Amino acid sequence: MEPQYNSKSTAVKRLMREAIELSEPTDEYSAHPLEDNLFEWHFTMRGPQASEFDGGIYHGRILLPTEYPMKPPNIILLTPNGRWETNKKICLSISSHHPETWQPSWSIRTALLALIAFMPTNGRGSLGALEYTPEERLSLAKKSRNWICDCCGQISNLLANNKAKPLTKEESELIKSVTFKGEEGAEKVSKPSDQQKQEVEAVNEEPIVNNISPNFFKDALCSDIGMYLIYLIIALISILVARRFYSA
Repeated sequence: MEPQYNSKSTAVKRLMREAIELSEPTDEYSAHPLEDNLFEWHFTMRGPQASEFDGGIYHGRILLPTEYPMKPPNIILLTPNGRWETNKKICLSISSHHPETWQPSWSIRTALLALIAFMPTNGRGSLGALEYTPEERLSLAKKSRNWICDCCGQISNLLANNKAKPLTKEESELIKSVTFKGEEGAEKVSKPSDQQKQEVEAVNEEPIVNNISPNFFKDALCSDIGMYLIYLIIALISILVARRFYSA
């Protein structure tokens, strides 16, 4: 990927990190940015087992705002599936339809896992939801395996035999929270706190280039912690100087 983006941008750094994390496809999902657009991703996911979508393989797009991860993405399914309309932005509490429920700690991986979990649920007339019969959905699931993306090719080749990494406790809680809110109208939650914003913005200042080293994450964390400590020390010194000045 050409280094055509602002290397100091929080969104660029976050997306580059997620691209590395998701660079290896799994048996459940895969996702990657387009070669010429870091803010548009294509994803492939397997239909949830023991459901009307079991055996299906579904492909879609994720459109990310320049304010990511402070603002949520748009999610669009391209493969006919009988659950959501194709080529339309899906209305979920993890998408731009409900920015009040989005949390910066969520990621593309979290969104994909939540989307898979949502497939068997009842759409209840929400925006873009489809109420196909089980037989129709099973038929579409079979046909989906032969679906071809103009950009990515045969989608059945985009998944691998690798097992997806286990869910962390935080991811499990986040997905349960998203699933609980459902599509009926997400509950409002507080906006990202200053601490969340600082955690998101505290990223590495090294330029992003084509060949990213294997120690990218480690280096970024070390750099961020070091810079944070320097800023903290400077702030403490400033406070002490100010107190002495005013007390004098």
